[in-house]
Amino acid sequence: MGQQVCMGAMLKCSFGVAPGTLMVLPASAVLTAVPDANIMDNKPMVNILPFGMCQSLSNPMVAAATAAALGVLTPMPCIPATVAPWTPGSPTVMIGGMPALNNSSKLMCMWGGVIEINAPGQTTVSIP
Repeated sequence: MGQQVCMGAMLKCSFGVAPGTLMVLPASAVLTAVPDANIMDNKPMVNILPFGMCQSLSNPMVAAATAAALGVLTPMPCIPATVAPWTPGSPTVMIGGMPALNNSSKLMCMWGGVIEINAPGQTTVSIP
């Protein structure tokens, strides 16, 4: 059984160099002391904050900087590019009419990164 993810959860991108934080707008339901997340809390720069520098060659900024450096990988500032919801979410718990976000869910970035939840932001509420 997974844990409910809430505001302040620590995230990690497979191409980012630093951890990120999940921000959940206060309009969300609260099962814990802070707003809880659902699978639609995937908006770049609103819910998903940058992960420091991006190292993905699929990112056009990284590809251009690497080409300018004659092929030496040159990380560039991370600007998350998430368009799809978190998957899979909780099959039975709904928050705001959408499946709740549990700590086993993943989010894909358009630049090839996989965003995972390192710490859910709370440890008292478990969900499937």
